[in-house]
Amino acid sequence: MIFFLLDHVLDHANNLRRAAGFSTLIDSTPGVIKAWETFCKDYNLGDHLEVSHATHGRRLYDTLKELCHIEDEDTLQREIDRFEDEVIEGGPLVLPGVVQLLEKLLADPHTANAWTIVTSATNKYAPRALERCGVPLPPKGYVTSNDVARGKPHPDPYLAGAQTCGKDPIKCLVVEDAPSGLLSGRAAGSLTLAVGTGIGLDAIKATNTTADFMVTDLTKVTVEWVDGQLEVTVDGSLP
Repeated sequence: MIFFLLDHVLDHANNLRRAAGFSTLIDSTPGVIKAWETFCKDYNLGDHLEVSHATHGRRLYDTLKELCHIEDEDTLQREIDRFEDEVIEGGPLVLPGVVQLLEKLLADPHTANAWTIVTSATNKYAPRALERCGVPLPPKGYVTSNDVARGKPHPDPYLAGAQTCGKDPIKCLVVEDAPSGLLSGRAAGSLTLAVGTGIGLDAIKATNTTADFMVTDLTKVTVEWVDGQLEVTVDGSLP
């Protein structure tokens, strides 16, 4: 998951501009589903697909503690490591448009520090998964589940992301593929962009979670340095 801190958002559909930032980089779905299949068997949690869908975007620390009733911290950390190792083995894949977008930001000294990663993954999983997918890391560092007291849907992750870049969260655009992340971004005071590369836009809408913009993937998002500001263009036309 990633968080860009930008200056303007231009929506082709609604012709809107406003200060902004954003999120969704890699697809870990195959590994996550396989890991939940294992954990649902081990802890008798029921349908692993339902559990995977319901917990999408949340911290493993919260979901494993809640669903598996793990109270001992050492045991919880070992189970988090076991889960994430299985996800890595599942082979996370970079999503469309991600590398091109980040490389463009990094290529311009005006925008190289205008983003950070805000993820519900741990500080062990995130760098391994991003490196495996060839996704560059932000120069200012990133925010993982270990860095906040409360995960999504609470505002803490995106407040921490804004602080990492020294920006007001109101001047950020959160790009998310999960209802919990969209709620987190909105709670932090940021604009939100829903991306359909996770559970899908229809599934997000079915939860009654709202977003300021919606796109199928990040190929629909472009960035330009214009008149001393970073402008983000969102092509909101959906198939």
